[in-house]
Amino acid sequence: MHMLKQFSSQVVMALLLCATMLLSGCGNSSSHDSDGTIQMGGAIQGNELVLETTATFLGGGNQPADGYRTSASFESPYGITSDGDSLYVSEMYNNTIRKIELASGEVTTLAGVAGESGADDSSDSTDGLARFDLPLGITTDGISLYVCEGENNTIRRVELATGFVSTLAGNADEDPGFADGTGTAAQFSNPNSIVISADQQHLYVTDMRNHAIRQIVINTGVVTTLAGGSGSEANGGSADGIGTEAQFNTPNGIVTDGINLYVADTYNHTIRKIVLATAAVTTLAGSAQNAGADDGVGPAASFRTPRGLFLTGEDLYVVDAGNNTLRKVVTTTGEVTTAAGIPMTSGASDGIGVVARFDDPRGIVGVGGNLYLSDYGNNLIRSVEVSTPENSVVTFAGVIEHQFVDIATDGTNLYVSDLGTGTIQSIKIATGEMTTLSGRLGISGSTDGDTSVSLFNTPMGITTDGTNLYVCDSSECTIRQISIASGAVTTLAGSAGSYGSMDGSGSGAEFFAPYGITTDGTNLYVTDTGNLTIRQIVIATGAVTTLAGSVGNRGSDDGIGAAASFKFPMGITTDGTNLYVADNASNSIRQIVIATGEVTTLVSSFISFDPDGETESHFMVPMNITTDGTNLYVTDFNNIIHKIVIASAEWTTLAGNTQLRGSTDGSTSVALFNGLGGITTDGKTLYVLDSYTKIRSIR
Repeated sequence: MHMLKQFSSQVVMALLLCATMLLSGCGNSSSHDSDGTIQMGGAIQGNELVLETTATFLGGGNQPADGYRTSASFESPYGITSDGDSLYVSEMYNNTIRKIELASGEVTTLAGVAGESGADDSSDSTDGLARFDLPLGITTDGISLYVCEGENNTIRRVELATGFVSTLAGNADEDPGFADGTGTAAQFSNPNSIVISADQQHLYVTDMRNHAIRQIVINTGVVTTLAGGSGSEANGGSADGIGTEAQFNTPNGIVTDGINLYVADTYNHTIRKIVLATAAVTTLAGSAQNAGADDGVGPAASFRTPRGLFLTGEDLYVVDAGNNTLRKVVTTTGEVTTAAGIPMTSGASDGIGVVARFDDPRGIVGVGGNLYLSDYGNNLIRSVEVSTPENSVVTFAGVIEHQFVDIATDGTNLYVSDLGTGTIQSIKIATGEMTTLSGRLGISGSTDGDTSVSLFNTPMGITTDGTNLYVCDSSECTIRQISIASGAVTTLAGSAGSYGSMDGSGSGAEFFAPYGITTDGTNLYVTDTGNLTIRQIVIATGAVTTLAGSVGNRGSDDGIGAAASFKFPMGITTDGTNLYVADNASNSIRQIVIATGEVTTLVSSFISFDPDGETESHFMVPMNITTDGTNLYVTDFNNIIHKIVIASAEWTTLAGNTQLRGSTDGSTSVALFNGLGGITTDGKTLYVLDSYTKIRSIR
C-alpha cells in the first residue's frame, strides 16, 4: 500500500487544476415519486426537461471589500510590502493597492479603481482617480510605494499619505521593449518584482520577459540594466557571469541585504545571488531546470517556480509557489529547508509548519517576528510566526472563499462540494439560504465524526440517495458518507492518505484520485480517475469492485469490463440501466451497461484545424454530466452546455457560446457562462455551477 506522499503529482495536479478551474461530476438522489418516475441522485428519470431560460440562482461570490481582518476580502493579492505600521498589497486582477493596518487590522483601498484597468496617473484621469493594469511587485521607502505594472510595463509611484499616483519609469503608450533611459524613455517587458536599496536611493526590478535585472535611480528615473537582459525576443538562460553576461529565465522575486541582491529565477527553479558592487551573478540554491521540492544544500535542493523573497539576517525565505510551500535558505551555506506547507498540496488551512496549506502564494514581507504572505490562490493574507520554531501559520486578513466543484439535489435542497473552504454546503431551493452541512471552513483533513470535528481535504464529486450524501475526497482517495439529517461523516470506502486500485470492502478497498460519483439508490458508481477505471460500491456493505476499465490502460477502446479503456473519466450519471461517463481527454461520452460492464462510445468528437490554424470543427471537452432519463446534459470546458438525446446520440448546444465568456442570463440562446462546473436536476430545473461561486438555473 502506497502512502499519499508518494501520490502521482501528474494526476493530482491535473485533477486539482481541472477541479479548481471548472470540473465536477453530477449527483443524483434515489426515490420513487407518486407519478411513477424514479429519482436518482437528483436526476429524475421519466420527465423530459423543457429548458428555455437561464437565471442566476445563487452567487456572485466574494467581491473585494474593505473591512477588518477576516471580514475584508481580496481579489488576486500579489505583491506585499510594509512600512512597519501597515501592510500594502497589490491586487493583480482587481487593479488596486490595498492597505492593512497591522494594529487594528483595518483594510482600505489606497489607490486604483476596483475592477477597472488603465494607465492614468492621478492628475491625468477625468475623475481624479488613477488606474492600474496588472499591478504586481511592490516596495516602499516609508513615504511612497513603488509598483511594478505588468500590463502597462511601467514603474508607478504611490504617495502613502495621499494615494496620489505618478509614473516613475516606462511608458504605457509604448509596446513592451528593452531599453535603458530616463523616465518614459526606458522600456520594460512585464516588470514583476521590485525592492528598494538599503540607502533608499535605488530600485531593483526583475524585468521578467527581458530576463533582466534593472536598476532605477529614484530621484532621476534613470534606468540601467544591472544583470541579464537578452532582449524581449530572446529566451532566457541560466548562465552565471558578470552583469549582462549572466542569464536568467523569467526572474520573479527580488530582495537585498545592502550588499547583495537575491533573485528568484522562477523558470530556472533556482535562487540567484548578485553582488551589487561587481554585478557578479552566481547560483545560491537549486539546479537550473530541475523542478522539485527537495531540501538540501546548494544544487542538491530543488524548487518549483519560486517567486517572493524576504531576508531576515542570514535567512532567506522563499515563496515556493509551485510547491505551495514556504522555504528557508541560509545565505551563508545555501542550505534549504521547508518551513511551512506540504509540496504540491494546496489548501487554506492554518496550523503549525507542515500542517498549514497555501494555494499558489506569491509575495512575502516581514514585520517583527512574522512573515506575511499574499496567498494568491486563496485570496488571503497569511501570517507565519518564524520567530518561533513551530512556524505557526494563521490567516491574517481576507475571507476564505467558496470554490464550488460539484452539485447534487434531493429536490428540496442543493448540496455543493466546496473545495475552497473544504466543506459541504446545503442550499434550500425555495429560499437560496446556504449553510455548512459538514466540514470546517479552511481546515483540511480526513476526520470522521459530527459537524464539530469532521474534515475534508479535497471534496470533489457529490451525489445523494435522499438520506445520505456521498462525496469523493479525491486526494485522500476515499469515499465519504454524510447523513443529511445530522451532517455526521463516515468513511464508506478507501483509507485516508493511501492510494491504489485494490477491490475490497470498506478500508480494504483502494482508489486513486476518485472524482465523479452517482447512485442508483443501491450502489454508488465512481470515476476512479487516477486508475482510469469505473468502480462500483454497494452502499449497504461498502464492497468495492471494478466495473469497467483497467488500471493504467489509458485509451478509448470500447469493450466489456477490463477490455475497455478510458482516457480521463470525470463526470458520471445513471438512468438506472446504464452509466454515462464524461471521458474528458477523449472528448467523448461513454455508455456502460451496469449489468454487464459493456462500454460503448455514445458520442465522440474531435478538434480539427484548417491550414491557417483556425478551428474548423469542435465538440466538447466534457466535464460533468446529468440526465432526465431521456437526455444527457453535459458541461463543457468551453463554457457551453450540451444536450444529447440518449436514444439517437444526437447532440446540440443547449446554452452558452464557445467564443464568449460572461454571466448573461435570459433565454438559452443568449446565456453566457464563465467557468462551468457541476450539473444536476430536480426534474424541473437544471442547476449548473459557474464561475466558482455561482449557481445558475435553466428551466
